[in-house]
Amino acid sequence: MRIAIVNDLPLAVAALSQTVTARGGHEIAWVASDGERAIAQCALDRPDLILMDLIMPRVDGVEATRRIMAATPCPILIVTVDIGANVPRVYDAMAYGALDAVDTPSLAGADAGRASAPLLEKIARIAQMHRDAEVPAALPVAGAQARALPAALLAIGASAGGPGALARILGGLPEMLRTVAGGAEPPAVVIVQHVDASFAEGMASWLDSQTTLPVRVAEAGEAPVAGSILLAATNDHLELDAGCRLRYTPEPRAALYRPSVDVFFDSVVRHWQGEAVGVLLTGMGRDGALGLRAMRRKGFFTIAQDKETSAVYGMPKAAAELDAASEILPLDWIARAAARALYAAGRR
Repeated sequence: MRIAIVNDLPLAVAALSQTVTARGGHEIAWVASDGERAIAQCALDRPDLILMDLIMPRVDGVEATRRIMAATPCPILIVTVDIGANVPRVYDAMAYGALDAVDTPSLAGADAGRASAPLLEKIARIAQMHRDAEVPAALPVAGAQARALPAALLAIGASAGGPGALARILGGLPEMLRTVAGGAEPPAVVIVQHVDASFAEGMASWLDSQTTLPVRVAEAGEAPVAGSILLAATNDHLELDAGCRLRYTPEPRAALYRPSVDVFFDSVVRHWQGEAVGVLLTGMGRDGALGLRAMRRKGFFTIAQDKETSAVYGMPKAAAELDAASEILPLDWIARAAARALYAAGRR
């Protein structure tokens, strides 16, 4: 991969350059000392991946991510000192399309090699996503045990750009449910967002501040609850079991995307016997497209975000190509469409 580095600290640039080039198959495309220069350079020479710092002079990493993803989109990994102290900025950058975040490795000390491992692991995963152009084998759809469910289910999958898209949908969902569905019982909402487990709790708290519905991470063994929003919280896959309780599983281990939207959507098809709506939002790659198609074939209403409002038009594009979406909609129309579909299904 051709990897660009955006960082104003020479020691950080040296550490990143050494880490990247120590493994074969990667080269440094260019280096920019602030976000403004990165935006200009990316327009001239778009790399396969940008390692983006957050705190920089002139234009910071959040604004640089926003402008690059709007003009010349490419994979961006936030690499900055002390991720834990910059969590709000990390979520802002992810809302604009950054894929993930990791601490800047250090050149010093006996643990320098170990410190670089998380960055190399994330680069390897993004490189595989970058090469992922083939549609994977169809997911199996097995029979399900009948079970009376207390509520409908809204299943949402997202990746790059997902936090911002989720905030807008969840922020508008309560009003749409009141307007469209009246006094009908609200759905249970389960979200699978491609995010490292270390950020899941913080993201749930951040999303909770964006909506009047309660948002928290999903715990193994619990069932989706009407009017509650649960977020996948580990690097294992989230799925429904035969009793419609949530569980985490490492299988399939070969799945590139963790947690996988396809795995969760497929479990909805196999086990959920109430009404359901599937939504696939902005993201890099193809995860969720096959699962959304399986949901549509089961008779569930499905929605894919449109190109114009997607930070990264990868996952919803794959769904559109597979005819997996009942409707392809702009972001601000999705909450109303989902509420309408759930209300209409409940009246049947």
